[in-house]
Amino acid sequence: MNYQNLIVYKFQSLYHILEELSPNLNFEILNIENENILNNQIEELKNYVIITKSKNLNFHNVVCVDNLPLNIFKLVEKINVILLKSQFSDQSKVKINDYIIDLNSREIILKNKKLKLTEKEVDTIMHLFKNKKPVSVNELQKNVWSYQSDIETHTVETHIYRLRKKISNAFNDNEFIMSKKNGYQVN
Repeated sequence: MNYQNLIVYKFQSLYHILEELSPNLNFEILNIENENILNNQIEELKNYVIITKSKNLNFHNVVCVDNLPLNIFKLVEKINVILLKSQFSDQSKVKINDYIIDLNSREIILKNKKLKLTEKEVDTIMHLFKNKKPVSVNELQKNVWSYQSDIETHTVETHIYRLRKKISNAFNDNEFIMSKKNGYQVN
């Protein structure tokens, strides 16, 4: 199934028009007439827009079309914008164990609790997460701080210490970033 999906809900005439245009569109078009099927379909899809005449749908990314006739090209443009925004938002969230790192807002989230992070803190966490093994101080200096490894500095250690304390105070988690023999690692 395509990554981008348009769900036409209880709107047969629009579905047929869009189906004719489908070779020129960059999303898959699904026609759904039943609310149970709609619920099931949404659970399976990541990036979608629902287009309908119904004003009382309680879903994310719903476009209600109640002014007819409509300009089909403006409608397709609106759908594309919503899909792009949704895709951008989805790509900005990284799941690390029970946490979610929101790269756009620079927050770490656990359940309903959020903690603001600096850009360097996000960069540090992401670098540690992408490397599945412990990361040395020299590697962090080079890849996160752009320092040369032969310069004597305790920037990394101080930064990691403060970040660990910040996470511990907010989430009562002393094991998110662990000190290992060869460096640091996200647990």
